[in-house]
Amino acid sequence: MQRRTFLESTLLLSLSAALRPLDSFGKLTSSLHLAQSGQIKMLRPDFGIFTDPAGGGTIAFLLSAEGIVVVDAQFRDQSQFVIDDLKKRSNAPFKYLINTHHHGDHTSGNIAYKGLVEHIAAHENSKQYQEIKARQFKSEDKQLYPTETYKDKWETKIGNEIIQMEYYGCGHTSGDSVVHFVNKNIVHMGDLVFNGWHPYVDRSSGANIQNWILILQKVISKFDKDTLFIFGHGSEAMGIEGTLDNIRTKKSYLESVLEFGQKEIKAGTSKEDFLKKKFIPGFESWGSDGIERPLTAVFEELSTK
Repeated sequence: MQRRTFLESTLLLSLSAALRPLDSFGKLTSSLHLAQSGQIKMLRPDFGIFTDPAGGGTIAFLLSAEGIVVVDAQFRDQSQFVIDDLKKRSNAPFKYLINTHHHGDHTSGNIAYKGLVEHIAAHENSKQYQEIKARQFKSEDKQLYPTETYKDKWETKIGNEIIQMEYYGCGHTSGDSVVHFVNKNIVHMGDLVFNGWHPYVDRSSGANIQNWILILQKVISKFDKDTLFIFGHGSEAMGIEGTLDNIRTKKSYLESVLEFGQKEIKAGTSKEDFLKKKFIPGFESWGSDGIERPLTAVFEELSTK
């Protein structure tokens, strides 16, 4: 199977975990994991990422003598792989697991940290939706919920590093955190950036494209040209690491989606015909795979005004 096709099909499966977030999907993911294992890449001597096309959103981690911090958990198998690897790299305790948002391809692996990590931190809406989805699918025993939540801003210090989470309102969901490792000038964006891909827009969990654009503008204003960004998902061509230019590109993309929807609705285009569109103006090179996700979301969002 071609890598791009594998990545795209796996993304669709991972996104379905937003609706079936826990073990019923985890068994399928485990079989995919056998087909293509993930890998750890060190971005700094004490900071790295784990990616696995079969596993979901990018995991990041900080190694410190005072404790280990992990951002996002993919699925149980992937989290156990990361845990086992980090134990070889450090004898420090696992201090924090941070969830960027509630989707299953970022939080189903939380359970692997049971009895191991001291704190799990997330936005209050992320915890709420983790609980809602677990009850919905009767899988409460398969999930480990955040123990610390926040409303607007959260901060902790581990060794020489300051870690902050900020919430800028509804975007990809209604509980997305921007996670900033201050002294390293590294930011994990979660699924606020699908780098080079048509994003999933979870309107059932409060997603809003218009505010998503404002979120990215706040990120552009806050950080600088030297900031290293980590993205929840990325195309093979564009990857899961980037700079402010990638944030600007995603913002421009969402603006184009919004403008496209406004124009077509004003012209009287039906939802059925709108969803047949094969490209986003200005982003033709991104193709049509997955384009129905943003098109559906923007049409519904604008139609409810």
